Amino acid sequence: MCKYHGKDTWFQLQPVSADSEVQGKVHLELRLSEVITDSGVISHKLATRVLECQGLPIVNGQCDPYAAVSLLGPSRSEAKKTKVKRKTNNPQFEEVFYFEVTRPLSYTKRQFDVEEEDVDKLALRVDLWNASNLKFGDEFLGGVRVPLRALGQAGVHDAWYFLQPRENGGKTVKVEELGSLRLNIVYTEDHVFPSEHYTPLRDLLLQSANPVSASTAHILGEVCREKQEAAIPLVRLFLHYGKIVPFISAIAHAEVNRTQDPNTIFRGNSLTSKCIDETMKLAGMHYLQVTLKPIIDEICAEHKPCEIDPVKLKESENLETNRENLRHYVDRIFSVITTSGVRCPTVMCDIFFSLRESAATRFEVDQDVRYTAVSSFIFLRFFAPAILSPNLFHLRPHHPDPATSRTLTLISKTIQTLGSLAKSKSANFKESYMAAFYDYFNEQKYADAVKNFLDLISTSGKWDQKSIETPIMLKEGFMIKRAQGRNRFGMKNFKKRWFRLTNHEFTYHKTKGEGALCSIPIENILAVERLEEESFKMKNMFQVIQPERALYIQANNCVEARDWIDILTKVSQCNRKRLSTYHPSAYLNGHWLCCKLSADAAPGCTPCTGGLPANIQLDVDGDRETERIYSLFSTYMTKLIKMQEACGSKSVYDGPEQEEYSSFVIDDPQETYKTLKLIVSAVQTLEQQHTKYKRDKFKKTKIGSQEHPIGDKSFQCYIRQQSESSTYSI
Repeated sequence: MCKYHGKDTWFQLQPVSADSEVQGKVHLELRLSEVITDSGVISHKLATRVLECQGLPIVNGQCDPYAAVSLLGPSRSEAKKTKVKRKTNNPQFEEVFYFEVTRPLSYTKRQFDVEEEDVDKLALRVDLWNASNLKFGDEFLGGVRVPLRALGQAGVHDAWYFLQPRENGGKTVKVEELGSLRLNIVYTEDHVFPSEHYTPLRDLLLQSANPVSASTAHILGEVCREKQEAAIPLVRLFLHYGKIVPFISAIAHAEVNRTQDPNTIFRGNSLTSKCIDETMKLAGMHYLQVTLKPIIDEICAEHKPCEIDPVKLKESENLETNRENLRHYVDRIFSVITTSGVRCPTVMCDIFFSLRESAATRFEVDQDVRYTAVSSFIFLRFFAPAILSPNLFHLRPHHPDPATSRTLTLISKTIQTLGSLAKSKSANFKESYMAAFYDYFNEQKYADAVKNFLDLISTSGKWDQKSIETPIMLKEGFMIKRAQGRNRFGMKNFKKRWFRLTNHEFTYHKTKGEGALCSIPIENILAVERLEEESFKMKNMFQVIQPERALYIQANNCVEARDWIDILTKVSQCNRKRLSTYHPSAYLNGHWLCCKLSADAAPGCTPCTGGLPANIQLDVDGDRETERIYSLFSTYMTKLIKMQEACGSKSVYDGPEQEEYSSFVIDDPQETYKTLKLIVSAVQTLEQQHTKYKRDKFKKTKIGSQEHPIGDKSFQCYIRQQSESSTYSI
């Protein structure tokens, strides 16, 4: 694999048969010893011990392996078998077989040199089989052929072997008749040290948010050939250590400050955009599954014609019917997206909040920039690509057929334009038929739905930022509430009120537009749960639980109740004191109706439904990601040195940039130079450790060990090691 790394290579196709598809390895021990017979003649026996196998294939749902052992020579073939081991692909055999080894008749002394040609003609063959009750017989699992010259001078051989295909197992096919396949292979091999080895480099990376313009992460993005190379390990590392939001906020803020035109904000393939793309890909995969997958599956199953280009229209299709089919799908997908805000992962919401605030601060005059900064990611780089290529986002197992793919392309283009809040119905499409189709959606309700959705997903759960964050109205409407603190039942306790929810507080008013009668800070909401109907003999009730008491509310219908519960849960899910249990019924007449406990402060008797996960848990190895970043720095060491020269040049001569240094973005040359010096030192230290590790590993590597079984090429290497002495003696 390493040989073909990063290269386009043509590979000849080879014939494949059941006998050539093998896997697994076998552990063998061979010992050649002298035996004195009853007649006093000394003979030599080969003791072959089959110890175990690992990783054998499963055949027809199970594996019942046994080994057939044969000593092969010019005029002999003697086979013996182990017992069958049932229902295991890692069998422990521990069986020994003895074979007579033929010796020259000229033998005259106890110690002698074996004739080389005699040894070369003998070999041991071990074949693994799966015992089958089928009429077709046992299935071949793989085999090993060990020439006896592998015994060497000691007459002992103990090694693991990779199983090989059966010799001449496939049909004879001319290779040129099968054709060739062109592949580009990228091979990565990570040697990860214990965590303490990475401390200097890891600390440099995790400090990248302050100041970001001279940070290690920024430098990595500048020296890598592709920003994606840097973004993947950086995002995984910062996610692992819980610092992804401040990191992306810092690099995004720096990029926004360098942007001159609000219409081009986050439109390039910068380190910021690649890092946010990678974060959405990791954190938002489940979000895509629950949002888009059901409707994508439906589109792929129905195969409704949706072509609206008159040139591509088939004779059997009707343009108006196709437009209606496409419009129906766009409306469905638009609706599931714009109503999915409560399911957007918290980490994405926090990142979108920082993007919106940075854009709004930088371009105060442009009122729409706070929306376009977020929509350029969530619509243009998340939902639209997932609709266009659902197989790449694990929404479909395979690439859709051409007709369905065309439908998804048209839907994706429309959703992308709707998400960008395009005001001109014709300027956003090159094709006139798409501009005409967009007329269907050129209504204010679509723009309002997008803005409400963007407002919700760019709401931060970080309460220490509330002092600088502008309140966003998330939902409002009339509902019926029960007076707080009343312990008796009575209809007079229920009042119709105007409720209003922002990302700061939940309030209710006597009528719309009047001052708040009550305000509940979002950080005081400990849980939002349904209330059992038996409490007040009323349907569609839910409770907003606070430290002192619960507010009981009745929505107009079950759908409205679900919406309020979802959105209240969403905005309060990061609260530090959220409850794990609650009372599903009310506290009336001195006790809880659900558990009958009399103390109004008694802990809840039912686990909270939990709402949505506040954090994304990923299986990330922080040391491995740091190792990959080290490998990138090592690969681009010449660029690091060149960037150091550029910093020196800018510090000494603050004029027009020299052409050879113009590819680097350097805002603070002195601080950047200091960071570069630390990076080079950390990389060189790791380089020395890698060199020592490889040297020590080479010394300790034993071909034939369980970690390094003998295969086709390694066996030849092993034989060369054993052949250093030209004489084999017993």
